[in-house]
Amino acid sequence: MLYRVEGIVIRSMDYGEGNKIITLCTENTGKIGVLVRGAKKVKSRHAALTQLFTIGEYVFFRTGTGLGTLNAGEINESHHRLRGDLTMAAYASYACELLDRIVHDEETGSFWFQQLRACLTALEEGKDPGIILNIYEMKILQTAGYAPQMDTCIFCDQERSDDQLLLSPRLGGVLCKYCKHHDMQAMTMSPRALKLLRVFSRLDLRNLGNIDVKEETKAELKVIMRAFIDQQLGLQLKSRNFLDQMDKYGI
Repeated sequence: MLYRVEGIVIRSMDYGEGNKIITLCTENTGKIGVLVRGAKKVKSRHAALTQLFTIGEYVFFRTGTGLGTLNAGEINESHHRLRGDLTMAAYASYACELLDRIVHDEETGSFWFQQLRACLTALEEGKDPGIILNIYEMKILQTAGYAPQMDTCIFCDQERSDDQLLLSPRLGGVLCKYCKHHDMQAMTMSPRALKLLRVFSRLDLRNLGNIDVKEETKAELKVIMRAFIDQQLGLQLKSRNFLDQMDKYGI
């Protein structure tokens, strides 16, 4: 059967001497693997379609649920600026790998596609990459069914003043001081960080304006979102390890 989809290349790997296999995140057809014959050859007309972060129209033939084979394609957004900058490429790679690990093959969802697209666009536009990824991580958690509960205590479900709230990534949200014994490792957080987390939970990356966040708050948010991702998803991501190395050496 012949398919025509708009997709984002979230993974690209060599296959054989001259071919590549790409993984596409599509809006209506889910996550799909496509074989691109001859993509590694110098004069290949399909080579550009296999580059990470590329958004394009892909026409491929597939029988059953196996790999498709690319017939034709056209680039809509190349995002070459992301690939040309080591830091931006690292952030974009993390966004793609996180989505790739969460979404199962054939799992459909327009929201996945739209949020990744908006994330890549915001990175290319030069918006704060750390904040963009924090919002994106929140969208991933929400869509995967692990939305943090930020307004009421995760255990007693009571509304409390912000100064009575702790954060429990293990339980999946805020924990009031009266319920702290349910998670003695619950984290303290600043009022500013809590306010931003609530904003992130309601924000759509497609409607993202400029967000000015102090460096100390950004560092706090990074620790918080890292804890949520680790506790709720339990993923080991190569791209995140690379980001950590960049931070370590001040790249």
